[in-house]
Amino acid sequence: MPLIPSAPLRHTAIALLAIVLSLFPEPPRSTRQDQLETILARELLSVHTRNTPTTYYEGREGPTGFEYELARRFAGQLGVSLTIRADHHIESALEAVRQEGDMAAAALPLEPDLPGVVFSRPIIELQPVVVYRRGLPPLETPDDLPGLALGAIGGAGTDRVLNELQTIYPDLSWEASSEVEVAELLGQVEDGELDAAVLFDHQFRLNRLFFPDVERGFLLGDPLSMAWAFPTEHSLALVEAANRFLSGLHESGELEALVTRYFGHDDFLEYVGTRTFLNHVEARLPKYTELFREAARASDFDWKLLAAVGYQESHWDPQATSPTGVRGLMMLTNATAGDLGVSNRLDPAQSIHGGARYLRQLHDRLPDSIQGDNRLYMAMAAYNVGLGHLYDARRITEQRGGDPDLWADVRESLPLLQQREWHSQTKYGYARGGEPVIYVRNIRRYHEILSYVERSRREFPQLNARTAGPSPTAP
Repeated sequence: MPLIPSAPLRHTAIALLAIVLSLFPEPPRSTRQDQLETILARELLSVHTRNTPTTYYEGREGPTGFEYELARRFAGQLGVSLTIRADHHIESALEAVRQEGDMAAAALPLEPDLPGVVFSRPIIELQPVVVYRRGLPPLETPDDLPGLALGAIGGAGTDRVLNELQTIYPDLSWEASSEVEVAELLGQVEDGELDAAVLFDHQFRLNRLFFPDVERGFLLGDPLSMAWAFPTEHSLALVEAANRFLSGLHESGELEALVTRYFGHDDFLEYVGTRTFLNHVEARLPKYTELFREAARASDFDWKLLAAVGYQESHWDPQATSPTGVRGLMMLTNATAGDLGVSNRLDPAQSIHGGARYLRQLHDRLPDSIQGDNRLYMAMAAYNVGLGHLYDARRITEQRGGDPDLWADVRESLPLLQQREWHSQTKYGYARGGEPVIYVRNIRRYHEILSYVERSRREFPQLNARTAGPSPTAP
């Protein structure tokens, strides 16, 4: 027969049990709330990220970036709107998601034991790579690293790889800062502040065109995994929903397509050789010359300048479509085409006339203080990067003591939009500011060659009978 304690003993036992339970309280439901239900109720997903080309930035069509695209699709699957806070570095994004917001999507390395956060399933691999300043002896193995001034981004995961390597090479040292991003890191290598840096391979591919004096060395260590981070204080319903979304994206092949779209190529502005351009002058341009002439008469531009813009945009391919969805011979965004009354971006006539009108609008909207070629070059830069980012670069030019009305000064400031130190002070934030500089340079070069071809054919009619263009060595 079981022993039944007396009433006083029962009361004492209950009191003791209450004391013990008070020492280990069960988390109230308010702190283990179902964050997914909260998000669905308010119809808004809040995401912390970084203002970088691999995460989120204001592009030609508006907000873009690999992680932004994923977050936008996730919000769409949940049936809610998306709000982005992009003024973070890695550590601050993690701290913010611990205290506020729903999730962090900031090229975060998956760290299962990190306090205060729980991670989603892996999204993509992050392969560390060593890069170094051109002119140094080639860096081919980890044996080459000790003794070098080496840099990394703090918290990105690359410093973790370096910590592991240091167990083998005790003399290895490096600087790791969470306050720098990839563009600043590569700039430090190119400028000689660092000899080399460790970053991720896809980050280098996206930025290498703007840092020609930085060489790719070798892959370092095993790949890491990128994942989203969520606060541990909430229920796992949101994490599970994210994992289902990411798994579905992977199984359908859409994730691979997004990776290829954002990271599959070094850069679409890779300089095209003169011979290739001249071949296209012969094979493609004649079909569109009259359209360029008509658009030039209507917009008061040199037709050869419009043709040069068209070549830089699409290589005179009326079916061209960029990874970000701009289309047609003059590569108009859908929104811009709508504003210009272009109903079919793939129609060469509509595209050429629309592109000419758009360039004229940008040209006319610039301040009156910008004159001559400076005005033209800035209008072309705005065609590529957007008027807002151009104005940001002009303000930076003023801050640096330059003349915001001179293209020579503004083109020095545009690449600074890639650096947190500068773009954090601007209205429109991060931009791939090196692109419009290369963009304008290429168009000017193509325009010069077209002018030479036209002048040569006028002065030397026999050139018209040639099947090949003028010599690639022509000025």
